[in-house]
Amino acid sequence: MTHSVKLLLGVHAHQPVGNFPEVLEEAHLKCYQPFIQTLYRYPDFHYAIHFSGWLLDYLLQHYPKDMAMLREMVGRGQAELFGGGDTEPVLAVIPNEDRIGQVNALSDKLKKTLGSRPDGAWLTERVWEATVVPGLADAGIRYVTVDDYHFLCSGRKGEELKGFFSTEEDNRNLDLFPISEGLRYRLPFSPAPDAVKYLEEMAETGSDVAAIYFDDIEKFGIWPDTYEWVYEKGWLKDFIEGVLASGKIQTQRYSDYHANNKTRGIVYLPTTSYIEMNEWTLPASAANHFADMVHASKENKRFEQDKAFLRGGIWKNFFSRYPESNWMHKRMLSVSRRFHAMPEAKRTDEMVEMLYQSQANDAYWHGLFGGLYLPHLRRAVYRAIIALEGMLDKISPRLNSIREDLDKDGCDEIFLQDSLLQAVVKLDGLGAVCELDAYQLNHNFGDSLRRSDEHYYRKIKQGELQHHSGDGIASAHDRVSFKHEITQEDLVPDSHARVLFLDGWQADATQDVMPVTNYVLKTEHAEKQGLTLGCQIGNVLVSKHVAVSENHLRLTYRFSGQGEGEFSTTLNVAMPSCDGPAGRFIHDGHILGGFGQPLALNNMKEIMLDDAVLGGKLLVHSSKPVSFHAAPHFTVSQSEAGFEKIMQAVTLVLTWPLGSRYKEITIDLEVVKYSS
Repeated sequence: MTHSVKLLLGVHAHQPVGNFPEVLEEAHLKCYQPFIQTLYRYPDFHYAIHFSGWLLDYLLQHYPKDMAMLREMVGRGQAELFGGGDTEPVLAVIPNEDRIGQVNALSDKLKKTLGSRPDGAWLTERVWEATVVPGLADAGIRYVTVDDYHFLCSGRKGEELKGFFSTEEDNRNLDLFPISEGLRYRLPFSPAPDAVKYLEEMAETGSDVAAIYFDDIEKFGIWPDTYEWVYEKGWLKDFIEGVLASGKIQTQRYSDYHANNKTRGIVYLPTTSYIEMNEWTLPASAANHFADMVHASKENKRFEQDKAFLRGGIWKNFFSRYPESNWMHKRMLSVSRRFHAMPEAKRTDEMVEMLYQSQANDAYWHGLFGGLYLPHLRRAVYRAIIALEGMLDKISPRLNSIREDLDKDGCDEIFLQDSLLQAVVKLDGLGAVCELDAYQLNHNFGDSLRRSDEHYYRKIKQGELQHHSGDGIASAHDRVSFKHEITQEDLVPDSHARVLFLDGWQADATQDVMPVTNYVLKTEHAEKQGLTLGCQIGNVLVSKHVAVSENHLRLTYRFSGQGEGEFSTTLNVAMPSCDGPAGRFIHDGHILGGFGQPLALNNMKEIMLDDAVLGGKLLVHSSKPVSFHAAPHFTVSQSEAGFEKIMQAVTLVLTWPLGSRYKEITIDLEVVKYSS
């Protein structure tokens, strides 16, 4: 008896909120457009497609003809639309009411613009937690796709995973399709005839067999070498025609297969994601150990038996790995709580839009994709958080000073704010400002990233290069390449967070600058008087007063007692232009250079950081002359294109002598928005 396999092919299209227009344009021209136009020519080839809402909005606005083709394919029953969170959040890490809202927002958008409300949903990064089931079910979703690895981790065998299964949580039901790893690694990287043959061989394994594929569409044109391979050399055309010509393969939409087949049983999946993600979530030493275990298992030819038990970490580990991600996440949760606490009549569509944009996943994690390491993605999240916070403050004003442990690290923070500016001081002994928000610009000047030890540093240090062999092309997972020259110094982790007003003391020129780590809170004032911190350095008592007033952040230092040496404060300032041409230092009316260039000035009292991308400038005033040094702060990350150095902030160091002339000094940051 000859069996056939039902090919359920799905692709997922996403671009991060805040991504550069030129990136979106290239992605469309190299991937989204040729994919849609190719599939359009084959009406009998059924498939599923998911667009995140922010990307869909962009494509509808800029490329309506291609979107009209997609709408026609939906209308003729060729294409099935998949839903999900509108801004592509990891559903497991946002509140349940936001899960439902995000999923409904995208489903409504798909119905309005492309003519169909989805039954299936794409889970961001295939991050599974059972807690997402009620929200998805309440939003009308009947099934989702997750990796077959998820099922193997629950004890299922690979040969069982040829259809969909069912699960439940809190009396809500959801069906689960296991994505085939074998297909995920072959499409589109192996030659088209080999991929077709692999599918035909699956047909011999039984009746009603489903070959389940759902993966990033960007692998069909944006990943290195794939545009030439998939379109110029005709891989996609050859694959489609090979499938349609086969008597053993039938293409189906997920909805049709789901309607015509029964569940293969109940299953409860553990909290997990795909296996590469489970490595990325781990700290460097643990990730290296995990990678060694995987390598050893493969060397011993036991990986297929072992991999279900080689779990690694879970996605939420990113919050414990990266304090900057955790802080951003807890800031997002705080504005979500405030938004939902408001009467519905006072909520606006703009508030909802900002809330959902603050939940976009990309800036919260880092793996093969730059993610958290990309300043423009973090900036988009903070822009949304700050914009929403400003709207909420106008309706329900907060106190000018609030103390809490927002990020649950055991150290309280004090929020000082008025309608124009907010400064957050962490009471961890450093006495530094960890966030500085300008509400007129919707920008956080404290949005930097420390250098952390990363598991892929081992590859860089070893100069490890991997070469693909065999037919087809290499996946980005198998590449090690370098976009920039990277030195050992670039890989040294920071001992402290990259914050604003991190103080140091140098007894004499023969010694290193020692960070001041023993600040304690002396006074906390109501209204707009700010707060005062104090510490002792040798025989010198230091008082550090922090205050916000309109568009000024003022730090006043007072010193008492006899002391020698120099005192300094370091500001890691996030400027949107980074090392681009739109950011420059201006002093006494003269342009001194860009933020990516080192700069040194003696006896400085004022300098301007001018940034056209920001739409404003930051004025640094000192009440007394100081020595001024500036340098770019870079981190090293990995991406699909290779290891790269990314500028996170411009590091300013202001230094002055401890002595009789400097018993008191005020450093003032003034935020100025360009007039429109």
